[in-house]
Amino acid sequence: MRILHTADWHFGRTLEGRSRLAEQEAFVDELVELVSAERIDVVLMAGDVFDSVNPPAAAEQLFYESLARLSDKGRRPIAVISGNHDHPERISAACSLLLEHRIFLFGRPQASVCRIDVPSCGETMVLAPLAYPSESRLAELLSTEHDETALRDRYDDRVRALFEAMAASFTAETVNVAMSHLYVAGGHASDSERPIEVGGAYTVAAESLPASAQYVALGHLHRPQDVRRARTSARYAGSPLAYSFSEAGHAKSVTIVDVQPGGQANVSEIPLSAGKPLVRWQAKEGLAQVYRWCEEGRDRSGWIDLELYVTEPLTMEDIQRLRKLHPGLIYIRPVLRDEPRENEASAVSREPLSLAEMFRRFYERQTGGHSPDDELVRLFLELAVEEEEEGEGE
Repeated sequence: MRILHTADWHFGRTLEGRSRLAEQEAFVDELVELVSAERIDVVLMAGDVFDSVNPPAAAEQLFYESLARLSDKGRRPIAVISGNHDHPERISAACSLLLEHRIFLFGRPQASVCRIDVPSCGETMVLAPLAYPSESRLAELLSTEHDETALRDRYDDRVRALFEAMAASFTAETVNVAMSHLYVAGGHASDSERPIEVGGAYTVAAESLPASAQYVALGHLHRPQDVRRARTSARYAGSPLAYSFSEAGHAKSVTIVDVQPGGQANVSEIPLSAGKPLVRWQAKEGLAQVYRWCEEGRDRSGWIDLELYVTEPLTMEDIQRLRKLHPGLIYIRPVLRDEPRENEASAVSREPLSLAEMFRRFYERQTGGHSPDDELVRLFLELAVEEEEEGEGE
């Protein structure tokens, strides 16, 4: 059996008001081509389909179109679990409708397995699908404990018990796989993930993953990585796109698992090319250096986090000109020098001057210190992007 493991699509996510939908559509196109070229028998999606519990309609449409294309009219089974960004009922709402297409959706944690017959290889998978096991979704009053160690132990014990209950259904004649969306101790995180471990309290030990599973498909961490100290083959597939500048330079991929009943999993990685790169620029020579880079077309298709060394504060005209020269500029972070000299110890870094932060400061000045709520900031960013796109088209 040949399995493709992916996770953390985050459909509907934006970057400072900039839509990533076109990039996500390109990822789906690449994934559809890949499952065909690699003769994939089963697709596993380990959570965070969407970026919020109430995603935009376009994100939902992309998700269902993705399922239809990947399943190939039911010839290729697909299993999807909810992540910490997903609304569990939204993920599982269409489960009855999609079952006949061999698409299996799991919104809430459960203690039962799913048997999936895979006609393309003539084998059966027994899947232990543990959707994101939050405190509320486990219906556990873990918060009554105040000691972090006690909280962690109770949570870890509960997750381990669920895995053990499901693993009891594994057999020697089936391909046995577990899938979940959680934080395993020791994993390498990035800024684009919403933390699900509270001070380490909701963390699962690697040893709590089911040893009798031939492979454990994990979601939540955006960097592809194996789980150390696990008693079986376990891995985070990572996100298909870079969703924060902490992921600048990270290679994105999907994981391929070749496994047969009673055998060990052979795990490999296939890189992805879809999506714009997230790039950090450091312009120590000032505005002239940035102008030169823009004229040269440097990273023209990328999203840019600019650290700009200047001897006096940037004006709004400077910022507007930079954004017109490069439409992918997301953050402009001035580093103010008292004097233009080579000693970099004299440079004082200022906080990121994002478009959202500029709006917040303007709003506070205009309203006598009141702060705009997140929804108002989001609407402003969307309008700003629309205005900029209209201006580019003229």
